[in-house]
Amino acid sequence: MKGNTVPAPARNRRMTRVSRALGMPLTPKAEKYFERRPYPPGEHGRARRRNDSDYSVRLKEKQRLRAQYGIREAQMLKIYKESSRLSGLTGETMVELLEMRLDALVLRSGFARTIAQARQFVVHRHITVDGQRVDRPSFRVKEGQTIQVHERSASMDPFQVAAAGGHKDVLPAVPGYLNVNLEGLQTTLLRRPKREEVPVTVDVQLVVEHYSR
Repeated sequence: MKGNTVPAPARNRRMTRVSRALGMPLTPKAEKYFERRPYPPGEHGRARRRNDSDYSVRLKEKQRLRAQYGIREAQMLKIYKESSRLSGLTGETMVELLEMRLDALVLRSGFARTIAQARQFVVHRHITVDGQRVDRPSFRVKEGQTIQVHERSASMDPFQVAAAGGHKDVLPAVPGYLNVNLEGLQTTLLRRPKREEVPVTVDVQLVVEHYSR
């Protein structure tokens, strides 16, 4: 499997800085550094004391949600617009739709350690949905569809680690909307996720206020 084009040390440093800026660890590696240095990055990070404006608070919350799913601003805005047209609370609907992305469900199932790794697995065509390879991380999985690591990929080291439960120490418990066969590297989306079940940290109302301003 081809590696990420960004060297791992540089990628880890970047994610650590982003984690500290957003006030939350985004990867297992960043969490270790975040516990030691939870203040914002930069030489003045520790001493920084300021009253954030309403705009900056809402912006930061939107960035926190984006970072947890590893998506671009254009993708986030598209999800907001779609959610605002649907019934129900816009913020909760946003999280539910984001959670139905293929890369998010690969992560929740324990097949990957981070959202970046989950996205890489999808892009490199290691993941199937109902038996068909899918290489779009944004692919929206439907209720009843089955996600599986392709049989030709299942013997690769990253997936053998996953099948042995190697990521359980850093991932939250499998949510109730998934039926996971970890040893078989297979999972089924049983139903649409509910916001309260989705393991992301965000004040969705602030995100909605940011986009509706």
